[in-house]
Amino acid sequence: MTRPLIGVTTSREGGWRSYFMHRLALARAGARAVRLMAGHAPPEEPLRGLVIGGGDDIGAEIYGGKVIPDVRIDPERDRLELSLLRAALPAELPVLGICRGSQMINVALGGTLHTDIYEVYVQAPRMRTVLPRKRVTVTPGSRLDRILRCNPCLVNALHHQSVDRVGTGLAIAAQDESGIVQAVEGRGSAFLLGVQWHPELLIWKRPQQRLFEALVEAALQSPAKLEAAMALA
Repeated sequence: MTRPLIGVTTSREGGWRSYFMHRLALARAGARAVRLMAGHAPPEEPLRGLVIGGGDDIGAEIYGGKVIPDVRIDPERDRLELSLLRAALPAELPVLGICRGSQMINVALGGTLHTDIYEVYVQAPRMRTVLPRKRVTVTPGSRLDRILRCNPCLVNALHHQSVDRVGTGLAIAAQDESGIVQAVEGRGSAFLLGVQWHPELLIWKRPQQRLFEALVEAALQSPAKLEAAMALA
């Protein structure tokens, strides 16, 4: 069977590192990857799935949040990802959001974010690590629970924004010990999942690689396709 093409959004500055890890994870899961960036031509081949990757903060004006100075944002990337999601979600294209990507899924569906989690969760430890040191509790019976098969799970942490009000059609799928939302997923049958951590940096851990395998399996089973050029027009 032909390996499905999965679009992966990244930052323009330094995003090649993130893309390389996503491409490796997707290749191991049986898919091809194509990098999607603001200002670059979209692929001619239709996408069978989408990864909204991590990176820059999401502009606070999009979700009515507090603007924090000296935080790197990329308005063009915000517009790119919102355009892709607004085309992909109604079509039920399989979508996996990672860190910023999980937050962007939530914003695209009308949710809001905590601009700085440490202003809200003042007792939360200030953890920033690529190693699996954060303990998260997965909602029993959720899609995420069925995929990861570890509960609690140890994950990495590279974020300071998080989901506040959950978007329409989403449910919380995991939280950490401070109550910070660590994953959301769609309530329907379509594959829609966002995780706050970076599984592409943990593919040596079997539960994390299963996230990419689940996305690829959904892409193979779903008839949905996305013409990226039309979504970005």
